[in-house]
Amino acid sequence: IAAAPLTQFVLKLAGNPDDPVMYIGSSLTATCTLNPEFGLHASTLYWTLNGMRLPSSTYGVVSSEILSVSLHNLNGSQQQSGDNLVCHGADGHVLGGSCLYVGMPPEKPVNLTCWSRNTKDLSCRWRPGGPGETHIRTKYALKYKLRWYGKEKECENYSSGKQRHSCYIPRNLALFTPYEIWVEATNQLGSATSDITTLDILDVVTTDPPANVQVSRVGDLDDQLIVRWASPPELKDILFQAKYQIRYRLEDSTEWKVVDDVSNQTSCRLAGLQPGTVYFVQVRCNPVGIYGSRKAGIWSDWSHPTAASTPSSERLQSGSCDPKPSEQNSTLRRELKQFFGWVRKHAYGCSGMSIKLYDQWRVWLQKSHRTRNQVGKQNLSFYYLFWDAPTHRHTHISHCCTRVLN
Repeated sequence: IAAAPLTQFVLKLAGNPDDPVMYIGSSLTATCTLNPEFGLHASTLYWTLNGMRLPSSTYGVVSSEILSVSLHNLNGSQQQSGDNLVCHGADGHVLGGSCLYVGMPPEKPVNLTCWSRNTKDLSCRWRPGGPGETHIRTKYALKYKLRWYGKEKECENYSSGKQRHSCYIPRNLALFTPYEIWVEATNQLGSATSDITTLDILDVVTTDPPANVQVSRVGDLDDQLIVRWASPPELKDILFQAKYQIRYRLEDSTEWKVVDDVSNQTSCRLAGLQPGTVYFVQVRCNPVGIYGSRKAGIWSDWSHPTAASTPSSERLQSGSCDPKPSEQNSTLRRELKQFFGWVRKHAYGCSGMSIKLYDQWRVWLQKSHRTRNQVGKQNLSFYYLFWDAPTHRHTHISHCCTRVLN
């Protein structure tokens, strides 16, 4: 505990002159001692904890120069940098203070999982075993070694922020030999070690989601869509067989239907769909058979949603552009206005605009959270047909036929 040299006031803590580290539920008594030469009385002083004035019922005037404060059944520290216990003069000046660290020893870390993007690196993450680390600063160390031989090593590239319970090993990893990996947690009150995880790098390979996912119609078939995608770029340098999985849902639904039997193909036809309906589709990848390994890797994240609409079972009548009375409502006009605004931003220099542009717009609109329940329970789908004005340099919307399909 340090004295304030200009005022010659001293704050003392009973039992330990250093910043104390205590278990939750502990009690503490601190004293603030005045220099008798100043002629002040201890009863004029007061205490604060983290800037909040402590009630006078916790004070004790030991003598005219000494004021104590007693804190019982302490809660965990509200700040990882320590709780500030401060003695003030009558005018509010700080006379002395100390940081209190109140918490619990760490519990063993749990849910240690690891994955590799290219068989040469390794990323791992874990969760703290209990809330103690939220009260006292706790250090985590990810350690690893070859199972049967080799020197123990520690990961060096720890993440911060929300991903702070994770670490990345970028190189110098062996294949075909299992590793033992664990996490050690240490703070000022104790330490704990996670269970040891044993893994082979080849068994924890994963990838980014499949790229360039495209969904399109199958001719005039009103109950089918075809999905195409590209293999993740990380797997180009690895001898592998990949298997894929597709999931899709209706535009206004939260329930996904999953297609498991895609195998290692990079396209799949979805059948049995509802005519005249917008669907959102995602794809993910799982690498298998890497360097002859029989075990599957780890599923990637899902790709970003891609939207497409099935044709209506009714056929649009050419030359029939008269709007129905049901179209004359503010919701439709507002949606059309949004769409035309979106087209102006994205359609410059394009020719032959098609229904795909509308599908892309529906993805953008759903991301902005403005499409849900815009047309009530009618579940209407809107189709826009465009063609270019041949006399202009850039693409323009020269005509629009709108048909509302129930």
